[in-house]
Amino acid sequence: MMDVGRHPNINLYTYSEVIEVNGYIGNFNVKVRKKARFVDETVCNACGECEKVCPVAVADEFQQGFSSRKAIYMPFPQAVPSVYILNNDDCLGHNPIACGKCADVCEQECIDFDMKDEIIEINVGAVIVATGMDVYDPTEMDEYGYTKHENVITSMEFERLISAGGPTEGHLIRPTDREVPKKIAFIQCVGSRSHSTTGNPYCSNICCMNTIKDSLLIKDHHPETEISVFYIDIRAFGKGFEDLYIRSKNAGVQYIRGLPGEVFEDPKTKNLTLIVEDTVANTVKDYNFDMVVLSVGVIPRRDGGAIQKLLTLSRTEDGFFMESHPKLKPVDAPTGGVFFAGCAEFPKDVKDSVTQASAAVARAEVLLNSDMISIEAITSECFTDLCTSCGICINVCPFNAIRGSDAKTGTPAEVIEALCKGCGTCAAECNFDALSMKHFEDAQIITMIDAMLDENPMDKVTVFACNWCSYAGADLAGLSRLQYPTSQRIIRTMCSGRVDSAFVLHAFEKGAPIVLVSGCHFADCHYIDANRWTQKRVEKLWDKLERLGIRPERLQMEWISAAEGQKWARTMTEIDEMRKNVTKEEVEHTKKVLKEDREKAEAKRAKKQSKKIAPKTNSPGAEISVPA
Repeated sequence: MMDVGRHPNINLYTYSEVIEVNGYIGNFNVKVRKKARFVDETVCNACGECEKVCPVAVADEFQQGFSSRKAIYMPFPQAVPSVYILNNDDCLGHNPIACGKCADVCEQECIDFDMKDEIIEINVGAVIVATGMDVYDPTEMDEYGYTKHENVITSMEFERLISAGGPTEGHLIRPTDREVPKKIAFIQCVGSRSHSTTGNPYCSNICCMNTIKDSLLIKDHHPETEISVFYIDIRAFGKGFEDLYIRSKNAGVQYIRGLPGEVFEDPKTKNLTLIVEDTVANTVKDYNFDMVVLSVGVIPRRDGGAIQKLLTLSRTEDGFFMESHPKLKPVDAPTGGVFFAGCAEFPKDVKDSVTQASAAVARAEVLLNSDMISIEAITSECFTDLCTSCGICINVCPFNAIRGSDAKTGTPAEVIEALCKGCGTCAAECNFDALSMKHFEDAQIITMIDAMLDENPMDKVTVFACNWCSYAGADLAGLSRLQYPTSQRIIRTMCSGRVDSAFVLHAFEKGAPIVLVSGCHFADCHYIDANRWTQKRVEKLWDKLERLGIRPERLQMEWISAAEGQKWARTMTEIDEMRKNVTKEEVEHTKKVLKEDREKAEAKRAKKQSKKIAPKTNSPGAEISVPA
């Protein structure tokens, strides 16, 4: 950070937050709230006199609560800039001034109680999201007694205890008696790899090696300390990591394959007893320790939802941000001009974070050095003569690529092609055919439906599959030589959000016995949340089919990912069995009912249109002048 702070081409905004991001790739407008420090950072010389006289003492967040800080304090050692901050929430009061001791002793007169937050606007061409992660709170896992037993601490708290800049100046102590612990236990995967109601199902990546590093550090300073590590399995897959694991075992660290079921405390000695099932020895044993360290996993930033809305990003089921493509664009966000670095995307160690940061910078440099950008020719376009300015398209667009559309002024919608990713949701939701997706136009898809159902429609299943997941899943099923019926006829769309209700009804009117709409899983949509509009559309279709006396089961919806070739084969087998149960009489009835419903809708639309363009007639008795 010190190098960043001194760099002439970098503006570092500390104690600030991004509150608004507008624009698109190459043309972002960012609003930043620079919070009031109540200390003039251009004058403060970090003498520390203000901190000495401050009467307030609160828990120090940086030291994990093991020590206290004042209301005016330095956030952490080597903070940039090296100036103090006055925390408004902790101060006794400066509006009106109830204390003011810090201002009285400040020779530089840099404390300003009237300082206000400042809003800064900056124009940038690219955005790199490097928000990091948060740490799992093991409070809900009460079997480990984290909040009940003082000698049960987290790995983050342990890091502060053994840090030279920590509350004990690097001396390893037990919290209750401040003595050097003789026996220490590390419990792995706390909050990770858990499929119960507590914790997260994913591996946090860094916990195993962090424990191995800590165990070696303890052995270097206190060789006599006994260390036991309780684990599911050790994942030491990085360069040189296996060697560290072997060194730790050779140093005397005992690795026991099994996690404790519960932790008990002796009220007198404050020692801890762990009941553990050793899965290698197939026995249940009791172990006694002076201190227990919970190796907690990492979680996505708790304010990730706000960041997602600011930049229109996608998130995985785990809550981390999702990249545009895991192999071809691993650092690109679905939103053009936005890139990822570090644990914003998924848990990483330092080496991987630095590698991805370098890649993100390189991608941003390529963008900023280009005079023009290339986009795929699948963007949406608006026919302004058909647009009624209803604004539906603005609400459904996951990338905020549509603007205008003001019903009061009659302004038609306008598609920003640099933002549009071509999901086609706007075209599917538009009730007036004012929006169309290039190369996936309504007429093209209707023609494909006509062609596939022209002959023997009863033998075929009409399938709409999204490009990124379902279509790729079908491809994987074929590459894997999985056996399933060949009755399906696939129409590929970029997103399931492109599947218009009219496409489904047209397929049924042409004699399709079964129609399947398939797309990405909810949390994995490559177009953020476009598939949620797919579900709403299909649910409305189910209601309509039932109202018309058509079995809604004939319209199926399934979420299939690119890795689920087995699920594709299984789904196709099940749907083919459903197809065999649809009778010819049922299909003919469907065709008749849908044709009548369509003709009624067309007649109603034509009547409404004729009223709009009908010429105004003169009132009875009015004189009409006719030219000679």
